Amino acid sequence: MAIHFQFNIQQHRSRERRILNSLLAILTGILTLSYPSFLYLIAGGYLIALGLIFIWVRVPAPIAALPILAGGLIFLFPELIPYTFAAFLGFFGLILLLAFQFAFMGFLTLIFAVLIVMNPDSVAYLIAGFLLLYGASNLIRLFQDRRNGGDQNRPNLNKPRDDKEIIIE
Repeated sequence: MAIHFQFNIQQHRSRERRILNSLLAILTGILTLSYPSFLYLIAGGYLIALGLIFIWVRVPAPIAALPILAGGLIFLFPELIPYTFAAFLGFFGLILLLAFQFAFMGFLTLIFAVLIVMNPDSVAYLIAGFLLLYGASNLIRLFQDRRNGGDQNRPNLNKPRDDKEIIIE
């Protein structure tokens, strides 16, 4: 008698976006660790590049505009890097949690956002740590999904459904 609801928020989660997003995060994390004094250029550039990737793979406009807006704010006001990046991570973490696709990383994203606000002096190392963790975990998850027989985010349309099961996509 139970009714199951499935919300497919991540319908635009293409394999190419996941790979590009992961590689961009890892590269940005390495650059941030190597050149922490150029954090505003690196973090702002990462966020704008992430927004452009989102636009390229046709992610909904409000989600794609968020990193571009945050990157622009970092370029305009470099002294606000901890708060701008923490706000971006907070929204990003909520999106990950609400999509139920990557819940563990959603919690970690929110924890990193709080740590950045609490320790603005070590923002470069916290951002680098988050980006390296996010990029590596996303690549690991991508290869696990591939090894398990495809993308776990897509519903199996060939699976027989119970009469009481409702799928909302």
